[in-house]
Amino acid sequence: LYHVVTANPEIVTAANKDPKLMRILHEAGLITPDGIGIVLASRWKKDPVPERVTGYDMLLRLLDAGNRKRWSFYFLGTDEATSRKAIETIAARYPNVRIAGRHNGYFRPEEEPGIVESIAAAAPDFLIVAMGAPAAEFWIWRNKEKLGAKIVMGVGGSLDIIGGKAKRAPELWQRLNIEWL
Repeated sequence: LYHVVTANPEIVTAANKDPKLMRILHEAGLITPDGIGIVLASRWKKDPVPERVTGYDMLLRLLDAGNRKRWSFYFLGTDEATSRKAIETIAARYPNVRIAGRHNGYFRPEEEPGIVESIAAAAPDFLIVAMGAPAAEFWIWRNKEKLGAKIVMGVGGSLDIIGGKAKRAPELWQRLNIEWL
């Protein structure tokens, strides 16, 4: 399993206080700089990254590539109604993406093994986890040996945006790197 972490300042700050989260970050296959704070910190540390790469933007690029290459995706997260709407939107925009399955992110601990089994049975190319940070990272780490996906990525509130529950900041704010505001 290849774990992609879209690291924003919140995750990095939390990892500095939580050894388990720091371990998760060190074990990740790829960490992307999801936030201007990460980009600026990399410059201060004299190890600059070229730009921020948001989980939302990366998800859209993966869906676009998946549409061309017929990749399969399983989506885990957000509330039930938004999850359904997000999947409808994805299926309409990316008709060649194979939806391997989906489940909302509000489940009881005793339901977790069944959800993990469902994901493993679907064996998706990508497992997209939209349960917020760092909850998604802990969930992925706890279940990574059993998931059966090739690549798993936490994407924060991306399904809320795709499903219409939340709006992304205006494009001008994104370009000015004040989207967090």
